Amino acid sequence: MAKKHLGQNFLFDPSILHRIIEVSGITSGDTVVEIGPGHGSLTALLAKVAKKVVAVELDVELYEKLKEDSRFPDNVEFVHSDALKFPYEKLEQFKVVANIPYYITTPIIFRLIEAKNSLKSMTLTIQKEVARRIVAKPHTKEYGVLTVAIQYYAEPKLEFIIPRGAFRPVPKVDSAVIRMDMIESPRVKVTEEKLFFRIVKTAFSQRRKTLANALKPVSKDIKELLMLSGIDPTRRAETLSIEEFAALTNRLSKNKSSG
Repeated sequence: MAKKHLGQNFLFDPSILHRIIEVSGITSGDTVVEIGPGHGSLTALLAKVAKKVVAVELDVELYEKLKEDSRFPDNVEFVHSDALKFPYEKLEQFKVVANIPYYITTPIIFRLIEAKNSLKSMTLTIQKEVARRIVAKPHTKEYGVLTVAIQYYAEPKLEFIIPRGAFRPVPKVDSAVIRMDMIESPRVKVTEEKLFFRIVKTAFSQRRKTLANALKPVSKDIKELLMLSGIDPTRRAETLSIEEFAALTNRLSKNKSSG
């Protein structure tokens, strides 16, 4: 029985599970973290291809059942833990393959990114709309803070859509499998990372406004700084590339240090 408060929707279709493993690029040398193994359908398949599987389950009843299940070989380790608090940094190089509860999708992704020194990739089954936001391009309504924040650290690719009917219980929305490969260093060079994300969040917080108006809280000289960065102040946040956000950040940082 799925527990609604834990956002449990279980995926059993073998063809979809095999496809998830295929697009994840898991090999026999990989350590894999699975978040929310549920009844272990994906776990059992991962164990056949990976060197080691660390399956993190919050539901104590499911955890106890999985731990006693004879299906799983010795290379599977079940851990009863909250995935948001799990110490991923202590693991060797690892990849993540998981069906993420919708309500914690964004926090989980950013918690995993915190372990970027060890994390190689994430292949996640998430809400279709969220996946589209992650892979979005400028000049689209999906493009926003989540897009820029994830593409700063990773190369995302929407692999395929899973219809809601494939899950039990059936959720209200369709899902998508997205793979995010971590990049060795951030996509753009910024002198102040905190300032970069502050600019991005402030710009998108009032996305209908021009950048000259939306970014006034960041600097009183924002109009001039935008022009010095080669950005028309009448543009809106969703038209800026990550490179342009970085150029503006570096210009603002330079202005602060010389002011």
